[in-house]
Amino acid sequence: MVNSNVDALGILFPNSYDSFVPELVAERSMASIPFAGRYRMVDFLLSSMVNCGIDNISIIVRQNYHSLMDHLGSGREWDLVRKNGGLNIVPPYAEKHMKIYNGRVEALASILPFLKEQKEKYVVMADTNIAASFDFNALLNAHKESGADVTIVYKKEKLPESARKSDVVKDLYYTLGLEGSKVRKIYMNSQEEGIQNFSMNIYVMERERLINEINTAFVRGYTYFERDILANQLGKMKVMAYEYTGYAARICDVRSYFDENMKLLEDENLDALFSGNQIHTKIRDDNPTRYINGAKAKNVLVADGCVIEGEVENCVLFRGVKVARGAKVKNCVLMQDTVVQEGARLEYVITDKNVTISVGKELYGTDSFQVYVAKYQTV
Repeated sequence: MVNSNVDALGILFPNSYDSFVPELVAERSMASIPFAGRYRMVDFLLSSMVNCGIDNISIIVRQNYHSLMDHLGSGREWDLVRKNGGLNIVPPYAEKHMKIYNGRVEALASILPFLKEQKEKYVVMADTNIAASFDFNALLNAHKESGADVTIVYKKEKLPESARKSDVVKDLYYTLGLEGSKVRKIYMNSQEEGIQNFSMNIYVMERERLINEINTAFVRGYTYFERDILANQLGKMKVMAYEYTGYAARICDVRSYFDENMKLLEDENLDALFSGNQIHTKIRDDNPTRYINGAKAKNVLVADGCVIEGEVENCVLFRGVKVARGAKVKNCVLMQDTVVQEGARLEYVITDKNVTISVGKELYGTDSFQVYVAKYQTV
């Protein structure tokens, strides 16, 4: 693990885009949604920051944060147990002036005293709805070389259908109009077809500049960092764009969650996501997965602690999943400690943690509409 000081602190927003996946965040935040067999969404950009030497990281939570706090603990797995800096989880009402925020401006306003006390020159901000192995050192170097006031990370990709059709206004998404690498326009909830410069909501700017901008915006009653600060000052500020060309899994709805997990069954996608620096996560001591005599497994991503006696095909299985003899599971994402009992049949199903599928039960979804079974349910 890299331990160099890159003169930057990190800020993560774990509840951004919760409204896009209400089923998955009923008892958790976007940041703590399980992904890729043994990880949570927060693991990817948090690990990327740590791997690039950022060792002072704050996570400003809004709601449903117990799962996230249980997962992160003291930050030991990310080497963030430190006397100075380390992991700082900021829940609402932690102090008198803190409340449940609506947008990034209010979230940052709640930690202004903390930001003023820090020594790092730069601040890196990111949401947690994207899984990627990101090089923050390259971003910081590009920001310094360009002399930008703010640098925004984007990726050239099509807008998800769910995002373009969404009527949700409290979780805006952004696309960029560029002139070379300079941002000339920021579009909110674009309805354009085809490839767009889709913002990844990763930003870097100087800490003192951020404090001044948030102070001014908060006094004026502004809510959104992108809409109310950046978009309104593109003529005054030098806002540059940084293109990310690596692999990224973006969660926009339940279908995209299913699709992004299933893409990892292809070796090139799995290698692209995990071939960089190590992605750290909470340690759970468990046995290796066991395949009992008679079990059949084809094209599966299986975490440790699973017991497979039945048939499994084209599936992502998280830690501790059990598939009993005679059960058949195909095209499914089964989260931690799901139990599929004898003779059950599942196809295009997403089960949350600690779900039990009873003997002989059959659940069928489709490739465009998956059946979701909530946490702790018995079907």
